[in-house]
Amino acid sequence: MRLLFILLLLSLNLSSQKRDLEYYLNQATNNSLLINTAKNDNKTIQLDLQSVKAMLSKPLIDIESNILFAPIISHENNTYKFNLISDDANMYNGYDLAYSDGGQYQAFLSLKQSLFRGKTYKKYIEQVGIQTKLNNNKIELSKHELKQLVSLQYMLCLMAKKQSEISKSLLDKLNKHLVRMQELVKENIYEQTDLMLMQIETENTNIEYKTFLMNYYENLFELNILCGIKDTNIVDIEDININIENKAVINSEFINRFKFDSLNVIANQSIFENKYRPQVDIFINTGMYAIYLPSINRFGFATGVNFSWNIFDGNQKKIQNQKSYIELQNIEFEKKNFIKQRDINKEKYLNKIHALDKQIEITQNQLDQYNKLIALYKIDLSKGKLSIMDLKNLIRDVSAKKQENLSLQIQEQMLIIYYNYWDY
Repeated sequence: MRLLFILLLLSLNLSSQKRDLEYYLNQATNNSLLINTAKNDNKTIQLDLQSVKAMLSKPLIDIESNILFAPIISHENNTYKFNLISDDANMYNGYDLAYSDGGQYQAFLSLKQSLFRGKTYKKYIEQVGIQTKLNNNKIELSKHELKQLVSLQYMLCLMAKKQSEISKSLLDKLNKHLVRMQELVKENIYEQTDLMLMQIETENTNIEYKTFLMNYYENLFELNILCGIKDTNIVDIEDININIENKAVINSEFINRFKFDSLNVIANQSIFENKYRPQVDIFINTGMYAIYLPSINRFGFATGVNFSWNIFDGNQKKIQNQKSYIELQNIEFEKKNFIKQRDINKEKYLNKIHALDKQIEITQNQLDQYNKLIALYKIDLSKGKLSIMDLKNLIRDVSAKKQENLSLQIQEQMLIIYYNYWDY
């Protein structure tokens, strides 16, 4: 019952709404997780740059406080007394007074500002620019990948739809012949067994037609899933003819991926080497610094300059440089290998397309011959000179040849999709 209900909906709603390939490509792009993630990554990269800019150009302001108690047990004059502060004791148990003098009491407002970091910030800007280009490249390649996948699934839908149309055309012809056969049986031109044979063929064709309709529905459902479309309506898709683009690829996104990967390695190496540049910071603090409880009113301020320069760290810079060089070599090797594979695939699909062109031409010529034969068979049928088995076989052969021609055309369209994918 469920199958019959679906088939009924399919037959009623197939032409109620039309959609083309462009619609599905737009939906797939809008709903792509990879594309949306890459777009958000670009926003995150810009926020990271703002964070770096703030660290390099804005002062760091902190509030710090510290209270240290170091009480002692005094045993002057053979008496033991617990003292919170030293009180000038000479004999006691506890930390040496030189360490704490009884305690420390600190509360600071401090400011630290890096100087001469303009070149460092420029390197981060360059890195962000490269990472943004990498993400944009990822978006374009994802769109290109989706175009191939969606187009291939669309062609499967189109094939199932056209298969059902061919089967429906055959079914209509058989029904017409069936009506005519009933009349010829009444006129005793054909036997009842001939009529039964035609009825069986008609029923088989009807089953085939419903099978193709179900294939169309299932492929359409898979197309919706691929494009992220939450829709169970049975729609009609428009016909399409995909051509070989043969565009001169000057700025290939495939090749750009390797270029941006290399630039990113160089940028990361440059950022790494920043720590080997001299670092200059100024600092200012103000607040209280007391080491003896009665002197808790010791408020003041201090300022100074901090200079640091990494002279030697076990040749880490050289090691990182070698690692970056190896990464660049790997990227270059991968690029050359990809170009080789791309050229091989383009040649392979182009040869297959040319071979299919010849097969399609042959099947089309055969269909033309079948059409001439059908015209002659119609005359013989009206006169009762045609074997029903011959008529049935002819109709079935014509339908099979149409299905074969359709299959070859769809295969050629798919090969063109593959070729266009690599010619990018």
